[in-house]
Amino acid sequence: MYRLLFSLVIARISAETVHHLTMRALRAIQAVPGAAPLLRRLLAPRDPALAVHALGLDFPSPLGLAAGFDKDAVAYAALGAFGFGHVEIGTVTGRPQPGNPRPRLFRLPRDRAVINRMGFNNAGSEAAAARLRDRRPGTIVGVNIGKTKAVPEAEAAADYVASTERLAPYADYLVVNVSSPNTPGLRNLQAVEHLRPLLSAVREAADRSAPRRVPLLVKIAPDLADDDVDAVADLALDLGLDGIIATNTTIERSGLRSDPALAKETGGLSGAPLKDRSLDVLRRLRARVGDRLVLVSVGGVENADDVWERVRAGATLVQGYTGMIYGGPLWAHRVQRDLSRRLKGSAFPGIAAARR
Repeated sequence: MYRLLFSLVIARISAETVHHLTMRALRAIQAVPGAAPLLRRLLAPRDPALAVHALGLDFPSPLGLAAGFDKDAVAYAALGAFGFGHVEIGTVTGRPQPGNPRPRLFRLPRDRAVINRMGFNNAGSEAAAARLRDRRPGTIVGVNIGKTKAVPEAEAAADYVASTERLAPYADYLVVNVSSPNTPGLRNLQAVEHLRPLLSAVREAADRSAPRRVPLLVKIAPDLADDDVDAVADLALDLGLDGIIATNTTIERSGLRSDPALAKETGGLSGAPLKDRSLDVLRRLRARVGDRLVLVSVGGVENADDVWERVRAGATLVQGYTGMIYGGPLWAHRVQRDLSRRLKGSAFPGIAAARR
């Protein structure tokens, strides 16, 4: 039914308009007393074999929603109720910003992909902190922070620190995003000589701002050279980070089947075309760090088989986003259900035991 609705209706409406309508519906659900808990009882993962303990947290399953969907922390409880084991909000910047001019979000249905050049459009870290301050237990919420576009690269650390001080007290875990292709100069911060002082400053800010130690991860791009992936992994170990999220969207466009004019739109590509590179980066990181870091795999995750493959390749947690766009609102619930069946047919007592 959703495929039919997508092809007849949704595909004819601009992608960003559909996103805003979806967010309105989710906010309405979240605002109705008892609605989100009811959905959670119906759709949330209930198989204890899917439970994962990581980052000092008890995740009901390995599958979560990647950053980018709920940028302003307005619908995380409703999203969690639809079956995600965790929800990562953001990317949140130190200052409010409108993002890039429209159009800035494009579907590529033939490739099961999306191109976005949103540009970290969000209401800023103060607004996000105000929404998270009174959140109720029930959904594990990660907070993804990035650089305000107007802030010079030389002052990036101070911008990240400002967001950290506001948000760390309310985050279940914190992610430093230095890998979006849509903020000029941001990916330069992935270079180890820039990344080391930035991550150190964020770690110090989180420690002095939050009443407990907040797990800290860094999110990297799939377009990093293999040697640079190794360098970031080594840095993460050296600084005592808790994990790495791999990967963000890509600027690569090879092999796409969609309209060439559409495929040439600038921005980050997500979805099925990213699957192979994301998996390659995960395997490289696993070989480099073993089980010393939590590895979160994202990019091209469409079904339970993809989640299983990422877990078997070393991922502790897995995230999706574009898969939900093409799979519909019950996508996470279906993936969790199928993953549970896949696990029951294996020799492993639980999903954590399946990780290599």
